[in-house]
Amino acid sequence: MGVVIEREEWALTPLAYPLLSAASLAAVLLLPYFSPPSHATAAASPSSHSPFDVGNTPFLRFRRGFLFVFSLASVAEGIHSVFGEDEFARCGLGREQMAARLAAAAAAALFLGGLSGVVSDKLGPRRACIFYWMLQLAVGALKSFSGLRCAWISNLISALASSMFYFCFETWFVVEHEKQGQKQDLLFDSFWLMTFFESMSLLGSQGITNLLVNDDDKGFLLPYAFAALLSIVGILYIRKNASSTAHHASVIGSYQKSFFAHVFRDKRVLILVLAQASIHFSMSAFWFLWAPTIVADGRDAQLSLIFPCFLASRMFGSASFPWFCGTTAPFRNEDSLTIAYVTAGIALSIVAYDYQDIGTLVILFCIFHACVGFILPSLARLRTMYLPNELRGGMMSFSLGLANAAIFIFLMQGSYHQNIANSTILGLAACGLLVAGGCIHMLRRRRKHTRQDTRRQVDKRRISRLRVFPGVAELVVK
Repeated sequence: MGVVIEREEWALTPLAYPLLSAASLAAVLLLPYFSPPSHATAAASPSSHSPFDVGNTPFLRFRRGFLFVFSLASVAEGIHSVFGEDEFARCGLGREQMAARLAAAAAAALFLGGLSGVVSDKLGPRRACIFYWMLQLAVGALKSFSGLRCAWISNLISALASSMFYFCFETWFVVEHEKQGQKQDLLFDSFWLMTFFESMSLLGSQGITNLLVNDDDKGFLLPYAFAALLSIVGILYIRKNASSTAHHASVIGSYQKSFFAHVFRDKRVLILVLAQASIHFSMSAFWFLWAPTIVADGRDAQLSLIFPCFLASRMFGSASFPWFCGTTAPFRNEDSLTIAYVTAGIALSIVAYDYQDIGTLVILFCIFHACVGFILPSLARLRTMYLPNELRGGMMSFSLGLANAAIFIFLMQGSYHQNIANSTILGLAACGLLVAGGCIHMLRRRRKHTRQDTRRQVDKRRISRLRVFPGVAELVVK
């Protein structure tokens, strides 16, 4: 008589995703009723109660079109990453072959992606976005055929496009915002809206892929063909509706001098580089290791139902950004960002070095994604404060290059040679987040000392003026 082994399956509560989505929408819709109206809001749309309707008519038209194109790009990114390692498994690749493909993609993002930021700054953000859509079109066209979806060229082009996604759209929006002369409050609101729409679009890409997925034996894959169609729509929309942004391209020598002066010699920008690299590395480590971590105890779990909760948590984190970075915020902006980094680091450290139940792991990963949704617009805000727009692409690609270098090393040593455990990679990602939180705290203290020095200089100037005009000094004393 055979022995039947029953496998236990862990099920997620049905209320998890609706509660997280409702909390995100409530944070967005209730924001105008609990925050004082800014000058831009009162001047542009005094009767508006929505964060989507703030600004003058040309800016509103541009931002709505930009969010539309950005959402299409997020859907395309989600379609290309929805299958994960299962895509390589369907192609018949083993563990070492998967690790080699992923390491090659990280190397391509390291070298080619690092140059793409400089090229974007030289050519302008509009052309960079068109080039990004052309890369997405090539990837979608290649992966539409089942025999080419695991080809080396497909992985390399997809990695290059994903690295450009992080900076080309942000640079385009910032340059257009500066061109129209809008206030920074509208720019900061747009940053968290970008993260919010990106998370929603990634959720939508999961559903679109499930609807369009078909049998591999047919030889033509509809999800990737749909991503190629989105790329064509994005190219046509940018060429037709986007205005040619005036971009003052300089020679290579002057750009190099400016980059060294504003990035390598400015400690504040270097802190932002480290912070961006740490959050990107931790997101990549999560993407590689979250599924093996959840099913490590041998129980089955419906991963396709768990991952949307992480995206909904990211939506909630981005929606909470204006509540903690406005005029009525309980903390300063750098303090809130430090707390988010420390919280994300503690969540990953618990996952790495303390065995937990699947439910606890899901909660910790949700906390991590909520912190990610808050950190991304916060870093974009700090980049606007400390970095010239002409160097934004190069600075972001440099920070992503540092993260991709670490990803390449851990993929080769951990997955290919199996010299590093998964818990060690998550632990190092947690340490990076904690170190980044400490650096952001140092940035806040450095900014405070700068303000004090500025006030002292102003006071000295006032005293010198009073000495020149003693009669005025007497009146001031009286």
